[in-house]
This record gives sequence, C-alpha cells and structure tokens, in this order.
Amino acid sequence: MTGLRQPDESSAIADQNRPETGYEHIDDDVCRSFQRSVEIVGKKWNAAVLLAAMRGARRFVEYRARIPGISNHLLSQRLRELEGHQLIERIVVPTTPVQITYRPTEQGAGLMRVLHPLVEWSVKNEA
Repeated sequence: MTGLRQPDESSAIADQNRPETGYEHIDDDVCRSFQRSVEIVGKKWNAAVLLAAMRGARRFVEYRARIPGISNHLLSQRLRELEGHQLIERIVVPTTPVQITYRPTEQGAGLMRVLHPLVEWSVKNEA
C-alpha cells in the first residue's frame, strides 16, 4: 500500500460544488444586478448600437451605416431604450431643420470599456 487514497465520489462532488476562485463573494443581489445588465447588452442590436456610438457614430444615418441589417424602426427603438438606460444621450440641436445627435454617456462608455475584452475575444474566436 502506497498511502495514496483514491478520491471517493463524495469528495469529487464537493469539488464540483465549490465556487470558482474570485466569485465566492458574489451574493444574490449582485447576481440579479448582473443579470439585468447582461440582458440590456444582450438584447438584439443593443451591443451593436453601443459599439457604433463608441466608434464615432452621432447621426442616425451614421448608426445605420455602421450597423448592417438593422431597420430604421429597430434602430429608433434601440436608441430610445439605451437612452432610457442612460447609456446613450440624445441631443437636440435647435437649427433649421432640427438636428438630432446621439452619443454614449459616461455610463455607456464605461460599459463598453468593460466589454472591450469581449470584442477582442470575439475576433480571436470567430468560427
């Protein structure tokens, strides 16, 4: 006998139930907050609109040009939703005709800075 013990089934199950390092401090309230944030970004077209904003789109037509496949209706809807979440700011310039521009808020830019590694990951792992 070498003194080595074969891992039993119960210790293997206990190992599977341990939280991943760095995640053990996350409580249920934080999980719910995280879920809401992920759902905002994960909604179809939202991430593309935010990325277009970070890449310099300001006018509606610029967003359309940078987001192939999105309809005018959906783009309008997503801009309004992101404005409601305070991620995009709508600016009305009182000219004739009235000019409307959009830009990321500091909160929206902060979110995109956090998501930038995901952009890099997606390029590296594109199938």
